[in-house]
Amino acid sequence: MHYQVVVIGGGAAGFFGAIVLAEALPGIRILIMEQGKNVLEKVRISGGGRCNVTNGCEDPSELVNFYPRGQKELLGPFYHFGPSQMKAWLTSHGVQLKEEDDGRVFPASNTSETIIDCFTRYSRQYQIDLVTSSKVTGITHHNGDPYPFQIHTKQRVMQSQCLLVTPGSQASVWKMLEQMGHRIVPPVPSLFTFQIRDPRIRSLAGIQVPHARVSIRDTNLEAEGPLLITHWGVSGPAILKLSSWGARILHERRYRFELQIDWNPAWNLDEVRKMAINESKRQVKNTGSPPVPRRLWHALLQEMPVLERNWNTCTPSDLQQILDSITTSTWQVTGKATFKEEFVTSGGVDLKEVDFKTFRSRKVPGLYLAGEVLNIDALTGGFNFQAAWTGAYLAAQGMASELAAY
Repeated sequence: MHYQVVVIGGGAAGFFGAIVLAEALPGIRILIMEQGKNVLEKVRISGGGRCNVTNGCEDPSELVNFYPRGQKELLGPFYHFGPSQMKAWLTSHGVQLKEEDDGRVFPASNTSETIIDCFTRYSRQYQIDLVTSSKVTGITHHNGDPYPFQIHTKQRVMQSQCLLVTPGSQASVWKMLEQMGHRIVPPVPSLFTFQIRDPRIRSLAGIQVPHARVSIRDTNLEAEGPLLITHWGVSGPAILKLSSWGARILHERRYRFELQIDWNPAWNLDEVRKMAINESKRQVKNTGSPPVPRRLWHALLQEMPVLERNWNTCTPSDLQQILDSITTSTWQVTGKATFKEEFVTSGGVDLKEVDFKTFRSRKVPGLYLAGEVLNIDALTGGFNFQAAWTGAYLAAQGMASELAAY
């Protein structure tokens, strides 16, 4: 069968790109091919089933700072289609939104089904064809043919004038793109938590610190934010940021490294001295307002004799040791654990091989790429979806211009 555009991947970028293209060129023949039984699965489960569609950070120069890979390349695209434009698009298509205190944007309905209903409704309205359980087994391209792309499955061969590739992190599609001349940056996990087997925190699962600073020894990697102690180690925004920025380095170290945690960056030696004066007749372990949750306070100081003494017996050396225990504690990370809300990889099509004005391949005419198939990934907060929307939108505009010239 012949189409003007075939989209490989029935996820966020694929559906959005197809709909935007159908609105730009009414009557265009588009096919979305999805290898799974269901479409928009990542949209369905993201944000705990609420779908964190984007973020309230609308200044492109600030927005790009949330992208460990793609920071430079996305700056221009975000000026053309960023969070404000995506929010306006959703609102104009019947999706009411709400922004939470941390900047995350969700459907006001609090369910991802609202986004899925929007995309499926408009895809039907624009008569976009859809096939599921349709795994692509090969892609060929023949310059000069009126339909230069042949997309092969076990059941059929589709032909198209343009091809939009949005399959997410799919190794088989990366291999096909490699055969077409693209370089693939080897994928490694991003956004994961750290496993720590240490008796000091064995019984502290559930404790959350509102603001910690975490860093990795012998690197420049550092992050700040809330930190959560889990049954297997540490998690929370600070750890996820660190894992994302350090994705490739930590992979090279096989997820075994020394982690340094400052449990309260605002606490300094002057604060310790004030505490020693104000709490002078109390035992250190019974401090009225410790700088971290009390159970954590005891755990971090448990091997120090000073814990059982009164503050007024502490020497300057004792005070420094107390400070160091809170602000420079070290932990041996022994592995990683999956962060279940977002499945993100670092890796994909080399960004040098993409024209970011249109997200068109520099290697293959008529080939467009968006979403996680590219070597772009972001921190949590709706940023990965925004990169997908931006890429799909600009790819749709690029294809519309190309097809109008046919």
